[in-house]
This record gives sequence, structure tokens and C-alpha cells, in this order.
Amino acid sequence: MLKKKLGNLSKVNKRKMFSGFVTAVVASSMLSIVAFADDAGAQAFMTGLLDILQIVLVAIGGGLGVWGIVNLLEGYGNDNAGAKSQGMKQLMAGIGVALVGVLGMPLLDTFVTGWF
Repeated sequence: MLKKKLGNLSKVNKRKMFSGFVTAVVASSMLSIVAFADDAGAQAFMTGLLDILQIVLVAIGGGLGVWGIVNLLEGYGNDNAGAKSQGMKQLMAGIGVALVGVLGMPLLDTFVTGWF
């Protein structure tokens, strides 16, 4: 039944629904910190959550970068300008996501742990 309802949505609407769901899950997990804010475990929980988020971002960025390299090589092999362009975009996006994971997450970690 859910698949039938989701089948009628466009790709953009599906992406918006998925990103909204992920945002809600992350926000609810961050707001659940209030339940044990007096405990020293809150900082450990938040640090663990940010470590997992960093690993996920680096993994997604790496996968996107590898996919971009494959598309880029395929574009050069077939002399296809569209595949070259798509591969370069995917490679740059992968590098950007990985850099957010590597450089941005430690900054977020120091910011969040400063609250405790």
C-alpha cells in the first residue's frame, strides 16, 4: 500500500520526503539528549553519534567519488561529453561530501561538546 502511494510521487518529492525523514530522525536523537542532560553519558552519546555521522559522510563521499571516476573514465572511453560532465560532477560532489565529513565534523564535535 505504501509502495503504491509512493509510486505516484516524482523523484524530487521522494527525495524531499527521505531528507525530511532523515532530518527528523537526527533532530529527535539530538533532542533526546535532554532526557539525560545531567549525566556525563550525554557527551559520550553525542560524541559517538557524531563519530558515526563522520564515518557515514566519508563513506558516502568516497562512494560518490568512485562512481564519478567510473563515469568519467567511461565518458573518455566512449568519447561521450555527457558522461564526462556527469562523472566530473559526481567526483566533485564526492570530494565535497568527504571533506565535510573529514573537516566539518570535528568542528561540529567541539561545538556540540562545548554545550556540555
